[in-house]
Amino acid sequence: QWYQRRVPITAGVSQIMNVIIWGNHSGTQFPDARHASVVLNGVIQPLTGALSDDAWIKSDFITTVQSRGAAVIKARGLSSAMSAAKAIGDHTRDWWFGTKEGEFTSMGVISDGSYNIPAGIIYSFPVTIQAGGKWSIVQGLKQDDFATEKMVATYNELQEEATEAAKLAAEADN
Repeated sequence: QWYQRRVPITAGVSQIMNVIIWGNHSGTQFPDARHASVVLNGVIQPLTGALSDDAWIKSDFITTVQSRGAAVIKARGLSSAMSAAKAIGDHTRDWWFGTKEGEFTSMGVISDGSYNIPAGIIYSFPVTIQAGGKWSIVQGLKQDDFATEKMVATYNELQEEATEAAKLAAEADN
């Protein structure tokens, strides 16, 4: 797993929190570790500090996450459906029980204009969830030019898909 190459082996995936997936579920998604934390030796610390390799975070980490589905299919010779099923289960748990205090998850929700993503498009944002399903987009996470560029690229792809879907729907009506 990607984190085992960079984070001391004492950290399991359950000890890493608040990694964000911005945007579309595609090759343009932006996995963002800059706001994530990891528990090492019982102490919560920024994941970027534990990794101490910004170049890797901005390159190999992103491409590894973006191509994970294809890698699972290649390795198993089968569908990545079990991985998707696990993600659905985790997501449903968070939606039903809520996120833990101080933690968030990424969820495709209707944009309210947060982070300069135009309102009305479904986009993956970091969200907190109260038990019973009330979610809210996490506000105030700082974005640098690199992150903004990645977030705009995945938004643009979503907008292109929405335009194409509308065009197909209009053609079907004729």
